[in-house]
Amino acid sequence: MAHYTIDTDADAQYVESDYSEDLTCHSAARRMALSALPDLVRDGVPVGDQGTFRAIVRDENGMEIYAATLTLVGEWKVTPSPSRAVLRQPNGRILAL
Repeated sequence: MAHYTIDTDADAQYVESDYSEDLTCHSAARRMALSALPDLVRDGVPVGDQGTFRAIVRDENGMEIYAATLTLVGEWKVTPSPSRAVLRQPNGRILAL
């Protein structure tokens, strides 16, 4: 088994992981990166209606071997209510409800 690391980037907030995972192959590391994207979006909902989220796979030598990018674009179809609750998350990101 080889060691792979998944780094993340949520709207220019790059986090280089110091945790590596033993996986069987590059394809397994790709699947892990893809499965990380929904969590990135859910945990880092942008204040506006746009955001870019990336998961980057590095091999045991630190070389990037795969990157997946998810671009979120929201669009109001009606005029939104002026009252919105805003919650500041522990990581400093603002979550608009």
